[in-house]
Amino acid sequence: MGIVEEAHNVKVTGSGEQVIVLAHGFGTDQSVWKHLVPHLVDDYRVVLYDNMGAGTTNPDYFDFNRYSTLEGYALDLLAILEELQIDSCILVGHSVSAMIGAIASISRPDLFTKLVMISGSPRYLNDVDYYGGFEQEELDQLFEAMRSNYKAWCSGFAPLAVGGDMDSVAVQEFSRTLFNMRPDIALSVAQTIFQSDMRQILGLVSVPCHIIQSVKDLAVPVVISEYLHQNLLVDSVVEVMSSDGHLPQLSSPDIVIPVLLRHIRYNIAS
Repeated sequence: MGIVEEAHNVKVTGSGEQVIVLAHGFGTDQSVWKHLVPHLVDDYRVVLYDNMGAGTTNPDYFDFNRYSTLEGYALDLLAILEELQIDSCILVGHSVSAMIGAIASISRPDLFTKLVMISGSPRYLNDVDYYGGFEQEELDQLFEAMRSNYKAWCSGFAPLAVGGDMDSVAVQEFSRTLFNMRPDIALSVAQTIFQSDMRQILGLVSVPCHIIQSVKDLAVPVVISEYLHQNLLVDSVVEVMSSDGHLPQLSSPDIVIPVLLRHIRYNIAS
């Protein structure tokens, strides 16, 4: 196993000609895909990895400067593909990894046949003629809560992000992976994500995009899916699911897994 693979806990499973790369979002790790993977392994080669900063990665490897922008994560994704000698894949990116995948695809469009984006957003802050869902004051309060008592913040944020029942297995699972992050790293990652603005790169994406979104999501208003659809200049398709929450593949697998499989298997009709 190469250095990059080891650092990101890369796991390759399944059999098939086509490669699917599963990329997780903030506060989780590759375990967030546990309901999806069993449906893929018979037909695809599946690559799972952890973003640097996840609780499962070595915190000594987290370079605060490199990961102060999403480009650092995109370079990691490209390095993983290079080390595994993958020359073509479908990327399924959740939350921030939808934008990380978009950045990577602009640099190396030849490596991606399509991007499947779940709960992705190009900007979380409201702006003139743009509804991202948050005001700066709200984000500052979120960061301060993380700074002052990270454990308490995790306990409060997890059920809000996941949605649904406070005592659900999905809430417990997200609480666990969130709390596994080192607090100073979690704060830095949250600031990088929530203050990011990727709107200007959307027009540079040249691979087809499948945009999948929960009808109710604390972090990403449903209007974002239509914004992505309008501002990506490539073939794109939107599906808004009846699921609740920002991690629907974990909290509502019965709804989400069939949708994901359909978008993975079928291309946009040109």
